[in-house]
Amino acid sequence: MSLPRIPSLSLGGKRAFVPGGSRGIGLGCAAALAEAGAHVIVAARGGATVEEAVADLRAAGYSADGIPLDVTDLAAQEAAMDGIGAIDILCNSAGLARHGAALDTTPEDFDAVFDVNVRAAYFLARNAARRMERGGSIIQISSQMGHVGGIDRAVYCGTKHAVEGMTKAMAIEWGARNIRVNTICPTFIRTPLTAPTFADPEKRKWIEDKIKLPRVAEIEDIMGAVVFLASDASAMVTGTSILVDGGWTAG
Repeated sequence: MSLPRIPSLSLGGKRAFVPGGSRGIGLGCAAALAEAGAHVIVAARGGATVEEAVADLRAAGYSADGIPLDVTDLAAQEAAMDGIGAIDILCNSAGLARHGAALDTTPEDFDAVFDVNVRAAYFLARNAARRMERGGSIIQISSQMGHVGGIDRAVYCGTKHAVEGMTKAMAIEWGARNIRVNTICPTFIRTPLTAPTFADPEKRKWIEDKIKLPRVAEIEDIMGAVVFLASDASAMVTGTSILVDGGWTAG
């Protein structure tokens, strides 16, 4: 009898576009995809950070290129993706947060966060799907806050709930083209951007009380989920989310 075999986690021969991939969670995504064998194209607003990320990836022996890109500039976004050409994987980690009480939300903050987290993410997915000539995987780095609410996070939660909704609709629409669309929803991950939150004893206690596992999350905790969703190991996974939240949303 012939035993079934685990589908490959290798991404050899595949091309991955990683907006927001120059630091933090995005750099973790880029490194994970590159280590699995993909050629990675890193994009971010800061040209210097893109160059540094690409240099680090290449120094580790990985195949990588980079481009400076403001994902909210839709014309620039489309032109950049025209230059990149066909891709197999989009892993969008570009994001913005401006936390504060809902009563104090300004239209400027609302528009800025939705512009990056929803509008840009939507058109990155659309533009990627148009360039996935042999099918592919679209991965949006969402958040546990796309499944629950949080104090001072009404705008941010709104954007991530929107990403969860559009992901389901796109998965339905593009399934016949063998394009899978999913999200990864991390909890608070220790990065330079979250350092002030972890440095606040009250906020750190709130995080530790919500996470059921006995530690906070590190960037490495999302890397396996990224490779899984990008690879053939998740060939029947679409329109859903992987919650890397340490049990936060379990209750």
